[in-house]
Amino acid sequence: MSVSSLFNEGMPDRLIRVIVGIVVIALVFVGPKTPWGWLGLVPLITGLVGWCPAYTLLGIRTCPLRKS
Repeated sequence: MSVSSLFNEGMPDRLIRVIVGIVVIALVFVGPKTPWGWLGLVPLITGLVGWCPAYTLLGIRTCPLRKS
């Protein structure tokens, strides 16, 4: 198993997830101040790690495969 097979999110996907995660987490501190904002941890963490369990279950891969 190569290192590239551990990732299933491409860079644009990861960037969007991190931004969305930060914005949703901000709801805890600003705006409606609802605890639902902590759900923003999910896209934030998956964006930082580069691996999404839902993508694995659905067979989705936005990360380009490296040519050997």
